[in-house]
Amino acid sequence: MPFLTALRREWLASPRADFLAGLVVALALIPEAIGFSIIAGVDPKVGLYASFSIAFIIAFTGGRPGMISAATAAVAVLVGPLVRDHGVEYLFAATILMGIFQIIAGFLRLDLLMQFVSRSVITGFVNALAILIFMAQLPQLIGVSWITYPLIALALAIIYLLPRLTKAIPSPLIAIITLSAITMGFGIEVNTVGDMGELPSALPFFALPDVPLTFETLAVIAPYSLTMAAVGLLESLLTAQIVDDLTDTNSNKRRECKGQGIANFFTGFIGGMGGCAMIGQSVINVKSGGSTRLSALTAGVVLLILIVALGPLVSDVPMPALVAVMIMVSIGTFSWQSVKNLKVHPWQSSVVMVATVVTVVGTHDLARGVLVGVLLSGVFFASKVRRLFEVTSVAEEGGNGRTYQVSGQVFFASVDRFVRAFDFKEVLDHVTIDVSAAHFWDISAADALDKVVLKFRREGTSVDIVGLNEASATLIDRFSVFDKPDADTAASGH
Repeated sequence: MPFLTALRREWLASPRADFLAGLVVALALIPEAIGFSIIAGVDPKVGLYASFSIAFIIAFTGGRPGMISAATAAVAVLVGPLVRDHGVEYLFAATILMGIFQIIAGFLRLDLLMQFVSRSVITGFVNALAILIFMAQLPQLIGVSWITYPLIALALAIIYLLPRLTKAIPSPLIAIITLSAITMGFGIEVNTVGDMGELPSALPFFALPDVPLTFETLAVIAPYSLTMAAVGLLESLLTAQIVDDLTDTNSNKRRECKGQGIANFFTGFIGGMGGCAMIGQSVINVKSGGSTRLSALTAGVVLLILIVALGPLVSDVPMPALVAVMIMVSIGTFSWQSVKNLKVHPWQSSVVMVATVVTVVGTHDLARGVLVGVLLSGVFFASKVRRLFEVTSVAEEGGNGRTYQVSGQVFFASVDRFVRAFDFKEVLDHVTIDVSAAHFWDISAADALDKVVLKFRREGTSVDIVGLNEASATLIDRFSVFDKPDADTAASGH
């Protein structure tokens, strides 16, 4: 029974561990969702409703079991100007359109673009997120009462030492319960979840955004929706890859694109902001034992229960406990091995990794950081392949001819060296260009071959090209002009 096998694998592999992990995630989601709402300039309930809705829906529609999605800083930082200039209802409409764009991206297989993201970029992305997660805790570490620090130290001790005794219950959950009991029992004054903002007291309801259904509205929200969709998918697919590595399993990234779209589409109708996968919460979930869709579903349902039914109790949860959990996430997320590898790996890989980190941390924009990393990776790769190219030559008997032997990759980055490798002023009757050890990749290569052949012909030298492989021959036949009747005229038009 394939259905029962899939049900057991994706939902019921470890229900107790998934439930407890989802509980920890739900608690950690509350302050983050409130903080992201503040970043976006909206009421805390917008972020909290979004986190519930996205986590709940993605549990069914996502392609990466065990990954947590909710309201995120990456999307929140994009929508501030939209809310400021047009109001929160436009944010809800933009979230719905964001979901539509992501569903379309899933059908167009844009997840395949992840193949162009190198390991160095992913490592830089992870390290940058770890730094951002830690930096996000600084407001809770600066200008607070002295008792905050020993409480954080106690929570960290519980988180790291308790697993040596037992792993029956996630240690972050024990840390949160212990610190809550201490601060409430002894009346210790520290920042609490309630200080972050007022929790909602009612369930979200389904409604159309209160915006005019006109092309003017579409013109306002479309640029925001497109950017939100792109950033959301980028962070989600990178996080899915990281969870794949953590769990040594594969995910369905095409389904993840559609799943993110469906989650955001419906979230806009219940008054929530757009979101995506969260690497920090996903790491908490995996390290707490969550590995199936049940943990994400639990996180969403428990979050809603906590904020609506148990709001007063949750409001008293001390922030030092949640700060300690996020510091643990930051430490666990950062790839410390990558620091050691800076001296071991090729310098180009290290530059890509560091550039990605610096750009993300400097701009707080994940998309820019990844874009910089991908562009640098492409430049370094092209430069490396460019050097895998050589042209040698031998004179034929009698001195009236010469054979050029081309080996390596001929493409846009190597065409200058290709053309400069030939001596057009040498007085010859005949030249043979042997390309049996070479490959022509693009129209720049075809154009370069035209230049070489036509230059030799203008000097009165006949040219034979031998050894073209099938793919190169197809390219040359289609785009080169040297063997066409109007070769000279066509070449001058290049």
